[in-house]
Amino acid sequence: MFLKIRYQALQLSSVQLVLLTIWALAMVSLPIADWSSGWSAMGGAITLGVSLTAALVTALLWGVWGAARTLRAAGSIFVLSWAAEVIGSRTGIAFGAYSYTDMLHPQVHSVPLQVPLGWLMMLPPSWVVAAVITQHIKPGWKFPALVGLSALAMTAWDLFLDPMMVAWGVWVWDDTGIYFGIPWTNYLGWLLVSALITVLIRPGKLPLVPLLLVYTTMWLLNSAGLGIFWGMPGAAAAGCFVMGSLTILAWRACTSPD
Repeated sequence: MFLKIRYQALQLSSVQLVLLTIWALAMVSLPIADWSSGWSAMGGAITLGVSLTAALVTALLWGVWGAARTLRAAGSIFVLSWAAEVIGSRTGIAFGAYSYTDMLHPQVHSVPLQVPLGWLMMLPPSWVVAAVITQHIKPGWKFPALVGLSALAMTAWDLFLDPMMVAWGVWVWDDTGIYFGIPWTNYLGWLLVSALITVLIRPGKLPLVPLLLVYTTMWLLNSAGLGIFWGMPGAAAAGCFVMGSLTILAWRACTSPD
């Protein structure tokens, strides 16, 4: 596995490398946008960051899956997560009662399109985290384990995301919860929706190192962003521990000799 990982790390195309570089610069620019222009620039900075990350993840999948499968998978993640958010924001199923503000545009049925792009940018990296951790599980249990662990990896990111987006006024919860004002039903919803989409798409071979780097970078940037720049040390610590634990387990699993 270690030699396979090293080989994969060298297989990025020039387009993928350019996207990776632009994406990294855009992620680092979020605090700079806040400092230089204040909240007026944050909507555009969020849109740019999410769009570039989703484009990078799609390009990485394209290099392994080809155009047809990648477009089907990306389209499925986008549509299914958007539908889940429409249902959730209108009925409270399965996340709890919440609604989006008008901070982000464009919106379709009151859901900003940046939201399903967020699912697209983080669900495939979550698949990779689960895939490398569960690589030695017996075949009959491997896919159920991948579904469950990737749902956990995806939900771990929301330990950062939800407190941050509520503080920034992107969405509002009708009922506050014990996790920095977020109800626990939200995290149950993330687990269920992530698992459902994974079951429907059934990801196979994945670009391991590049997507694991995306997941790792999001962990580091969110930990630093919430803990240092945006004054949310509690959420930063919780997300850093859970997402970081999964990240470290994944790197240990994929770099250790078979």
